[in-house]
Amino acid sequence: MKRNHVIYALFIGVFFIFLFYSHQTEFSPGMQIQQHFIIFMLQMLKVLPCAFIIIGLFDVWVKKETIQKHFSGIRGYAYAILLAGTTVGGLYVAFPLACSLYKKGASLQLIFFYLFAAGIFRIPMTVFESSFVGVKFTIIRLLISLPLILIFSVALGTYLDNKGFRFEECS
Repeated sequence: MKRNHVIYALFIGVFFIFLFYSHQTEFSPGMQIQQHFIIFMLQMLKVLPCAFIIIGLFDVWVKKETIQKHFSGIRGYAYAILLAGTTVGGLYVAFPLACSLYKKGASLQLIFFYLFAAGIFRIPMTVFESSFVGVKFTIIRLLISLPLILIFSVALGTYLDNKGFRFEECS
């Protein structure tokens, strides 16, 4: 077993021992951690299976040629924003979808743009934000964020392309 796997297993074991000990001794912070962990785990179990099925279908049904055609040039950035805006499940879903896009030939610049946009431009998050801090603030935030993520995604993608970087896990 690799060293990292042993460390992860040890960490998980210590975490569950802590939760068990907290439950037995009625240690209040530990019990709160346990409650939040259960709530979070149940939320993830509701979202992730459906999201991963959709990602699997995307991987099988969408042809490589379609991705290469639509995720190139200026039009690719518009498609990346549309895809990021409709991504449900946040970055938990965006990363596997980005891996699928990468396998199908999307450029690193567009992959990074999609990931950055998935963290910023999700439609449910934007509606929620505008209801709390106002539409004006939300529009200003989006207009400021768009050129920044464009600059950083192009810079990061170009830098990694020049270094010959490839994602081994996605290949």
